[in-house]
Amino acid sequence: MKLPCSLLGSLWCLLLLGVGSLLLLVHLQRLTDSVLQQNPGVQVLKAPGWPEEKVLAAATHTRHVPAGLSRVSPPVLHLCSDPLLKRPITKRHRKLLLKSALSGAEEALRQRRTQEFRHRLLNYVCSRYQPVRGERWVTLQQMSRIYVEDRYRLLYCEVPKAGCSNWKRVLMVLGGKARSTQDIPHDAVHYTNQLRRLDSYDRAGIAQRLRSYTKVLFAREPLERLVSAFRDKFESPNSYYHPVFGRAIISRYRANATGFALRTGAGVTFREFVQYLLDAERPVGMDIHWERVGQLCSPCLIPYGFIGRFESLREDADFLLRSIGAPDNLTFPDFKDRNPLAERTSSSIARKYFSQLNGTERQKVFEFYYRDYLLFGYPKPFPDLH
Repeated sequence: MKLPCSLLGSLWCLLLLGVGSLLLLVHLQRLTDSVLQQNPGVQVLKAPGWPEEKVLAAATHTRHVPAGLSRVSPPVLHLCSDPLLKRPITKRHRKLLLKSALSGAEEALRQRRTQEFRHRLLNYVCSRYQPVRGERWVTLQQMSRIYVEDRYRLLYCEVPKAGCSNWKRVLMVLGGKARSTQDIPHDAVHYTNQLRRLDSYDRAGIAQRLRSYTKVLFAREPLERLVSAFRDKFESPNSYYHPVFGRAIISRYRANATGFALRTGAGVTFREFVQYLLDAERPVGMDIHWERVGQLCSPCLIPYGFIGRFESLREDADFLLRSIGAPDNLTFPDFKDRNPLAERTSSSIARKYFSQLNGTERQKVFEFYYRDYLLFGYPKPFPDLH
């Protein structure tokens, strides 16, 4: 039986079409291979699983995390793409990313261990000098030194000359009162009352915040802090400290003072300032800028979750900010807006000032701040002290 010509023609056309399609597919595959050899494009790499798991385990494995601090996961490596790069991710780039993640994890672990040590030391000293820690009440005066940031559930005890101006700037940014720490001048920090203090809440609000917020204080080497306060308040023009403190100090401790000095209070010497500090019957009271941190923040009474140091201020503060979930673009500022041209008070500068005193005077100043040295683990500043 013969097939109709029309059907044979259709079959023949289909056969030719299939062969043509096959030839076209082979040609296109060869063309694609040629293009890829000339322009390989972005390689997609998968990160090996074990380094990432080891980094996470190293960062989160610790016996104790102080109250108020959350465990912070290290940076996770995403090696499949890099929006900042339009070239393939090389082996060297992978190593740099891995090194950066490991470095961040190591820093987080180091910070946690540092916090554990500082808390153990503080608790040990408090147990020796104040064994009835839980049986005392926090007074309104003690709470007036603590600033509150409700958004991030943070309580910060103000310690002047230990970075407190910049900490207030950070609190203002966290609370939405400013967009950047760089936008807040000195007077706005200290005189606009934009930050609430703990004593402004009712008893229930105070108790709830003390119980559940992250409580923070920053200490500083006591004698350096003292010298920093003296330089700031008495060696620069000051419309408050000169007439209030300067006049009383000069009148009490300077023989044959001039009428100008008695009238203005300008020109207080460091030795006169120390005489005032050590006098049991001071002609004018203490001031928070040189009051002991143990008195200001009551660390043996209030269980602070984070204890920082001025000497590692930027590292400690940034670690804390990441721990509480602060915005990634918020870092601790590092500028001084009062007397910006003056050199920051360092250990060498503090030694120069204390060289003006005799051994007995240095010993008495050390004894005045002795408890702060114990609480925060600072070594003796001079070898002849005992």
